Amino acid sequence: MKDSDVKNIKHVINGDYLVIPIETGYIKPGDDLSSIINPARELMKDGDYLVIAETPVSVSQNRLIDEAEYSPSLSAKFLTVVWSKYLWGYILGPLLKIKKRTIKNLRKLPKQTEAHKEVVLQLYGLKHALKPASEAGIDLSNAPGTCVSLLPENPEKVAKEIKADIEKDVCVMIIDTDATYMKNGKYFTGLPIAIEGIEADKGFFGYVKGQLSQNMGSTPLGCSEKMDVETALKIANIAEDYQKSLSTEMKTIHSVKAVLGSEMDEVTIEDLDSITHTPAVIIRKI
Repeated sequence: MKDSDVKNIKHVINGDYLVIPIETGYIKPGDDLSSIINPARELMKDGDYLVIAETPVSVSQNRLIDEAEYSPSLSAKFLTVVWSKYLWGYILGPLLKIKKRTIKNLRKLPKQTEAHKEVVLQLYGLKHALKPASEAGIDLSNAPGTCVSLLPENPEKVAKEIKADIEKDVCVMIIDTDATYMKNGKYFTGLPIAIEGIEADKGFFGYVKGQLSQNMGSTPLGCSEKMDVETALKIANIAEDYQKSLSTEMKTIHSVKAVLGSEMDEVTIEDLDSITHTPAVIIRKI
């Protein structure tokens, strides 16, 4: 695609970068990622970045868990009601000055969060279950019914495979909106995985330390190239800025009803397919 053709396609300018969204329907369990790869191949130029959200990759890999199949233990109930809703919602959250939106959401945690905590406990352990929200990168908002999606399996391998399919000298990155933090020049995240240079799998302890550190924005999970953390974070955050501008963004369980008109556990694949999704953006230095 020639630079002169950009004016004919949807795009925004973010500083020194051009951002071109790739819009699709809902990528269903077991689908391939051709709805992202094919337009990327057509639109991308050498040197571009393709930044993909983690959830469509996870769903395509069928990394879905039905939380209705899990019965909450006493530990899960304690972590939901006493620990997350009350201690974090009313005491620790305000004390550590976490986001007001997070505090508000913690104070109105729904009953089904208990089963969610049980999933986190069984799959990732107490280190992640102690985190009051967004545990282990599990996404509750872009999956049907009572299902949730786990982080993608081997995102670096997926990124390299997508680059090979595009057949251009581009960089493919898969990101998660959960934060990477920096303290004393070192990068870390509570998420179980991240690119080289970001210490991962810190769970709750990374989250608490993060409240006393600098929030660097979204976390790159896997990349087709070796790149420095600063550049990776910059590109990831340009992509996240675009996602935040969308009226169909469903970042939390509480935004699902506003976008789809359905309660979280009643959302169908048809509901999810009824809106335009933007699972990826192309980012180009101007």
